Amino acid sequence: MAENKIITEERVQKYISITLQARSKATPNKLSNDDQKRLDSMMRMCDDYFSDAKHFLNNGDLVRAFGAINYSHAWIDAAVRIGFMDGHGDDILFTLP
Repeated sequence: MAENKIITEERVQKYISITLQARSKATPNKLSNDDQKRLDSMMRMCDDYFSDAKHFLNNGDLVRAFGAINYSHAWIDAAVRIGFMDGHGDDILFTLP
């Protein structure tokens, strides 16, 4: 089986690291109260999926851990993409608008 088709603990850890980088790099833009509530909800989802990824990883469920960490990153990426957060020009960590 090709290496890029195998989910390993190291691969999950790599994506956890990438998501941590994205979470610390993205900063909130000035938003209306309603949009700030939306961003808060998005970041709660990001953090919940991040927590799920670590839980699954600690329990040896690499498939669910990999899925959860990618969902976590997607919430940050979406917040940057729609302009709720600033990705500071990083087109590696984010899909910039």
